[in-house]
Amino acid sequence: MKELLAKYPVHVYETGPDGRINMYSLFDFMQDAASDHAVILGYGRDDLLKKNHFWVLSRMYAEISELPLWKDIVIVRTWPSGTDKMFAMRNYDLYTSEGKHVAAASSSWLIIDRTTKRIHRPDEVLMNYNNEQPATASSLRGAVKLQGSDINGSLSPAFRVSVNDLDVNLHTNNVNYLKWINNTYNLNFIMEHHPSTIEINYLAESIFGEKIIIRTSGDEGNDGCFNHSVIRLNDNKELCRARICWAGNSAPQN
Repeated sequence: MKELLAKYPVHVYETGPDGRINMYSLFDFMQDAASDHAVILGYGRDDLLKKNHFWVLSRMYAEISELPLWKDIVIVRTWPSGTDKMFAMRNYDLYTSEGKHVAAASSSWLIIDRTTKRIHRPDEVLMNYNNEQPATASSLRGAVKLQGSDINGSLSPAFRVSVNDLDVNLHTNNVNYLKWINNTYNLNFIMEHHPSTIEINYLAESIFGEKIIIRTSGDEGNDGCFNHSVIRLNDNKELCRARICWAGNSAPQN
């Protein structure tokens, strides 16, 4: 199976105050579909653990035309899109059940050795997906290395990594970094805008109890775009970088 179609209803607890799905919940859908498809293809978590390896999401880029509403059905179409040096690539197209295209995304993954923490080059099977792209796939660039926010950017209040932030490996789930960033925006802005592009780089892990701040700066020359750095306070380590551009939000429908 070269691609997977997965359906996700938008639950009320996945929506924000504007009645639309939270951007991080949309990323949850893509992560879930990617995980299920990796299992089908023989590259799931348990398959990699047999080799003492695990997947790490390194970069992701998404273009969003509209955030679906509560009760919408989101169809995630995903497929492995080959390799780029040490990265295994995966792409996504997202639709409503009525066939409206709402988003497209690309992601870059690394295979890491659990003991040495070294990166392993993708094998020949993953490389061969370079030549097996779906004919109707969206044309989308891959995620790139981002610059961090300006050193003089605004700082969020400090907070600690909580139990609810953790994944099965006892590290912060990658989607929660986006949730933290979303919480730095004020309510009026969220009510009036939706993200048109989201790009994120994951740089290091965080664990339970660590103290975190988020530094934000405007993107010079690009109104409506913001750069974010998620920083661990005890060593000033930058854990994650994100760049989000926003567009005006249409009124929600009841």
